[in-house]
Amino acid sequence: MTGLRYVYAVCRPFDSPLQSQLTGVAGDPPRLLTHGGLVAVVSHVPEADFSEEALRARLEDLDWLAGTARAHQQVIDALTVVTTPLPLRLATVFRDDSGVRSMMEEREEDFVRTLGRLEGRVEWGVKVYVETEPGQQERAEPAPKPVSGRDYLRRRRQQSRAHEDRWARAEEFATRLHANLSARADDARLHAPQNPTLSGAAGRNVLNAAYLVPRDVSEEFVEMVDRTKDDTPGIRVELTGPWAAYSFAGEEAAGEESAAGEGAAPESGERTAGEDA
Repeated sequence: MTGLRYVYAVCRPFDSPLQSQLTGVAGDPPRLLTHGGLVAVVSHVPEADFSEEALRARLEDLDWLAGTARAHQQVIDALTVVTTPLPLRLATVFRDDSGVRSMMEEREEDFVRTLGRLEGRVEWGVKVYVETEPGQQERAEPAPKPVSGRDYLRRRRQQSRAHEDRWARAEEFATRLHANLSARADDARLHAPQNPTLSGAAGRNVLNAAYLVPRDVSEEFVEMVDRTKDDTPGIRVELTGPWAAYSFAGEEAAGEESAAGEGAAPESGERTAGEDA
């Protein structure tokens, strides 16, 4: 099959086969391209969509970008089952196999070092949200109107104190949880809180963290998170994973949201077709 080479990840050689029906970007099944002691997971993609010029336009098409990101993530998820992949950025494309091999040779030292650090580990994502004040949504009737300006100011002060108390509890909870989880993980990353308008998640995000956890202690890590979920009313804890270690893969890694492992589109690749022609 002709076409450009789309690279999903670099990993060490592995024996377990990938899923027989697995397809990647543009519907092409991924294959393994070996060079030295490394393996690149690649598939063919059409130049009409993935040439440097075409890709620049395609990345403005949100529907196309979302579909490409899902296909990319599907391959990474399949790899995570059988090995420890080092995910590359979305839309990392080369002209041919020789371009991929040249990239692997140039970055071999970094790849080997990072794969050694990630070997046998997965990423778990933990988010903490402050939810709507308990009981607020259940109020069937509006609060009575204040009888005076003084009454109005008193109620505003009460609401402000309640809001501040809720935030203080949430921050204390998130700080304690992050410390406990970090102690059980090999590494941790604090990401910027999610914008609720973009994420669609209810409540306000006060902790958005990723943890690098050995596979053999992942069950214990999940249990630690689960035990906290009902600790504090008005606070919601969400756990996602296990994912490939996007947040810990260095500059070759994909974007942070997908590493927290939630299917968001990784950043566009620094290398595109034409750069390695």
